[in-house]
Amino acid sequence: MPFVSGRLQEEVKTGALFVFTNKRRRLLKVLYWDGTGVWILTKRLEAGTFFWPRAAADGQTKLALNPEAFAMLTDGIDMHGAKPRGWYERA
Repeated sequence: MPFVSGRLQEEVKTGALFVFTNKRRRLLKVLYWDGTGVWILTKRLEAGTFFWPRAAADGQTKLALNPEAFAMLTDGIDMHGAKPRGWYERA
């Protein structure tokens, strides 16, 4: 994973999740090393966008999210207002 090791200066094989989004924030990609290979998971929204946390500094290329923040990101929770995004619907 050249982007992770090169630009982010991180090692993929640490067991961490590496999460990326596109400009429109309708697509989420997650890279995960399970000890035998890399998992690539994707989620594309049919409507709405993912809430993406703001970086603390301009030009910052990476953020650390705790498990709760990652769950909120994938579940459609706006972390600023702690409310579901417009597309979020739980059955």
